[in-house]
Formats: sequence, C-alpha cells, structure tokens
Amino acid sequence: MQFKTIAFLSILSILFFAGCDSKENKEETSDSKIEKVEKIEKKTEFQLKATDNSIINIKLENDKIIVKEHPGKIILINFFATWCPPCKVEIPNLIKLQEDYKNDLVIVSVLLEEMKTNDEILAFIKEFNINYIVTNSTDGFEFAKESGGVKSIPTMYLLNKEGTIFQKYVGLVPNEMMEIDIKKVLQK
Repeated sequence: MQFKTIAFLSILSILFFAGCDSKENKEETSDSKIEKVEKIEKKTEFQLKATDNSIINIKLENDKIIVKEHPGKIILINFFATWCPPCKVEIPNLIKLQEDYKNDLVIVSVLLEEMKTNDEILAFIKEFNINYIVTNSTDGFEFAKESGGVKSIPTMYLLNKEGTIFQKYVGLVPNEMMEIDIKKVLQK
C-alpha cells in the first residue's frame, strides 16, 4: 500500500514540475545550417487569429514583444497545447489571474498544435471555462520560434506595459509566484 502511495506521489510530482516537450525535430538540416551562416532576416510581425476570429497583431522590436491591440497593459503570453497535461493543470491559475487582474492584465494563449480546428479549440475552451484569449494560428509556431525559441510547453512570458519581458516561466508555475511578479510590474 505504501509503495502505491509513494509511486503515485512520485508520478504526480514529475508531472507537476515538468513541461511537455515541443516534439520538435532536433536534427540540423542543411537549410538550418545555411540560415545560421547567412543570417537570414527574421520575421518580426505576426498575426495570430484568436478563436473569436479577432486578430492579435504582435511585433518583435529589439527586446520587446508588442501586442498592438492592448497598449499599456501587462501581457502574459502562454504557449501551450491541448494534449499537454501541465498545460491543462495551469488553466485554473490563468483563469484566476485574468479575473483578479482584468483591468491591468491580458492573457494571450498561443496554441502550438497543428491540425486543430477552431471548433475543437472552442470545445476545449468551453470544457475548461477559459476566460482569456486563445489563438489558433499557423503563425503561432513562427512566433514561438522568433520570440526566443520555445523548447517546451508550457512556456510563458510576462511582459510589462512597454512590452519588455519581465519574466519567462518554463513548466508549471505556482500562481503565487506569478501574482508576485504581476504586482512588481504594476508598482513600476
């Protein structure tokens, strides 16, 4: 009986403290080698389509991530997938943050999953009672790559009101830690 309890707690803690691998092909192709040598100009503007059919325009500018639709707001960008257990576990925390800081904070979840229809994502939103923006756009993968190379999910960026990255979170993050960071950004 004790063995089962210890095994269960061990598995639960592994899930809690781990993120999901992005399942990205790790092999370096000849094209990627050429890109490194030639320093091809990176894409800096992205249009992410939200599930409500609105467009979220994002611009990478120097060390900033500008979300044009929400100037003067603190932005929490959340890279996730519907199949990722830690991503699902963090949803109630994100819902609470959006409720508690609705006047100052905007959460934008960027889906990193191919071949998901908008209807499937809307069903996911309804199932989890999500109250923040969720995007389902092919540009999401490119945005993840260009914004710092998201290696695992969940990964989140907390941006201050000017769009500077205040904090990067990888894996599950306690709600209290994010709240402390949001309050620090609000005080500045």
